[in-house]
Amino acid sequence: MSKANKEDYDYQLKILILGDSAVGKSALLLKFADDHFMPSHIATIGVDFKYKQITVDDIKYKLQIWDTAGQEKYRAIVQTYYKGAMGIILLYSVEDAKSFQNIENWMKQIAAATDNDTVVLLVGNKADVEEREVLKEDGEKLASDYNITFFETSALTGQNVREVFYQMTREIKKKVGDNPIVTNPRKTLEPENMKRNSGSASGGNNIQLNTDDVNKASQTKSGCKC
Repeated sequence: MSKANKEDYDYQLKILILGDSAVGKSALLLKFADDHFMPSHIATIGVDFKYKQITVDDIKYKLQIWDTAGQEKYRAIVQTYYKGAMGIILLYSVEDAKSFQNIENWMKQIAAATDNDTVVLLVGNKADVEEREVLKEDGEKLASDYNITFFETSALTGQNVREVFYQMTREIKKKVGDNPIVTNPRKTLEPENMKRNSGSASGGNNIQLNTDDVNKASQTKSGCKC
């Protein structure tokens, strides 16, 4: 792993949060990074990211966590951010069966855009709801089929939110072992077709898509492996 200089962490890890729109990706990130829950949230346009430093097994990690837009029209652009990701949190909502059914499509996209060293966790969010469309057993079975770790979380109550990111960090370390992790986030923060917007609803670093790029993504989405 590449040691950092002058900063109080040992390693930096890039993690993506993927999933359909309105499954709670932004809420999960906000709860973990800032310990705050926002009942209503503006849909992410493009991508948003936050940093969070944690210590796991006496090693200090700086997590660069990317919250991505779930709308299908953004999928082709969001794939730009897969490069260099060491971990992916794949989210669905337990009150939305369609978001669970779409996990298969997300997994196909992940397989096409990443390598075998990328750690994927399956997470059923909004576990606090009284009426659900997806049983915990269904999530566990699907995760078992893909041979990945499964959690149910609630950004409202904080259930398993911390555990997801700590488990992700441990699995990345286990998979990488003593092999070097090469990360240079400055290469991926601002592709030429995107612009920074400091007015993110979550207080992070929001990157929005230009109108032309959204149209291009919509026109080419039929050719992407989603």
